Amino acid sequence: MATLLHIAASPRGRQSESLALANTFLEVYRELHPEDDIAEWDLWDGTLPEFGPPAAAAKMDVFAGRTPTGPGAEAWQAARSVFDRFAAADKYLFSVPMWNASVPYKLKQFIDVVSQPGTVFGFDGELGYTGLVTGRKAAVLYTSAVYGEGRAPSFGADFQAPYFDGWLRWAGITDITTVEFRPNLAVADAEPRRARAHADAVEAAKTF
Repeated sequence: MATLLHIAASPRGRQSESLALANTFLEVYRELHPEDDIAEWDLWDGTLPEFGPPAAAAKMDVFAGRTPTGPGAEAWQAARSVFDRFAAADKYLFSVPMWNASVPYKLKQFIDVVSQPGTVFGFDGELGYTGLVTGRKAAVLYTSAVYGEGRAPSFGADFQAPYFDGWLRWAGITDITTVEFRPNLAVADAEPRRARAHADAVEAAKTF
């Protein structure tokens, strides 16, 4: 039995294209893997801690080989709890809408909280970073309202997929499946694109 964790970055509920794709993916996955545990993590549910001055100080303490104390220790434990929840899964499904050419700030907050030395990454002064979240796989569902590959620059740029794919690989997750529905708003072929994206989500779930 494996655990699949769906991390949802959209706050739009039933109006969300990325969540609709996730529902299609999960419906197929449940049918094929009835023994697996599927966990849901809505990044907008208020459980993500802030990563402010105490947490940043604690991170630098850890980098320097010191043990965080006081408010820093509390902030560090909060960040470690987020990582523990993340690391408990064997597989990940991320539903990621595009916001202002990149990812929603809640997803960036999740990344900033969970990406700590000794958890998501190791660091060597001569060799650089090493991803520590290995032996796992991820499926990522990318949506955007306006941006689309091949469209004019006036329709935006893509800092969404390069950034998030880059973070996954940096963390050690290199087995990545992606499904795209970009663009999905104010385009003549939105419905065929939607149908194709959901068909891609079905196929991705079958091999995940």
